[in-house]
Amino acid sequence: MTDEKLQGSTEQQAKKILVVDDENRIRRLLRMYLEKANYEIDEAENGKIALQLALENDYDLILLDLMMPEMDGIEAAEELRKEKETPIMMLTAKGEELNRIQGFEVGADDYIVKPFSPREIVLRVSAILKRTQTGSGSMNKAADVSDTLTLPHLEIDNDSRRVTADGRSVNLTPKEYDLLHYLMSSPDQIFGREQLLREVWKYEFFGDLRTVDTHVKRLREKLKKESQTAAKMIETVWGLGYKLNSYPHEEEE
Repeated sequence: MTDEKLQGSTEQQAKKILVVDDENRIRRLLRMYLEKANYEIDEAENGKIALQLALENDYDLILLDLMMPEMDGIEAAEELRKEKETPIMMLTAKGEELNRIQGFEVGADDYIVKPFSPREIVLRVSAILKRTQTGSGSMNKAADVSDTLTLPHLEIDNDSRRVTADGRSVNLTPKEYDLLHYLMSSPDQIFGREQLLREVWKYEFFGDLRTVDTHVKRLREKLKKESQTAAKMIETVWGLGYKLNSYPHEEEE
């Protein structure tokens, strides 16, 4: 892909991004590529400085390293989520599922493992920003297909972004909500992981399929805490992907 095409894939209006990594080399590399794509960049070398900057400024996105001195990325993201919902992309040298789950549990929107392609970072940044157009530090609602989606055992109020399972509230991260809303908008339809990455994460070129699997796993776990039947509505169709059953078979708990 040419530099011109790469630059054209980003937003026209300058967006402000905070790059957080304890390695100066990585910060310089990301700054070079992101500024070339017309993003405005601030830097932080540890989680403590990053948290202070993120609370004082309205960033459109934060690229946040997981392992850092002073305060790691998980703790920084946890503290930030108490005040803001600025989109976060986790950067880390660790690719194990546990680390991905930790990032997603504190509300990370994406996760990329080092070593990474800087051009892939730029494309993923563009994809996240396409989903978060209405104001800095806030998350867009999912597509307003309907104000309320209702199925047996499961309901979504899209105005308040509230999910209930058998009448009990389910606390989801923004991306878990978007995924559930997408599946629930077309019940009984099978979606491949590549399609979910394209439609929910807006990835046209790059994307780790494990991102979908991890989000589905977390979504099921959270639903199961309130309703085992609601959790079983999200079905794995082996070799094809996932679907949400409109009428699951109820089993005794």
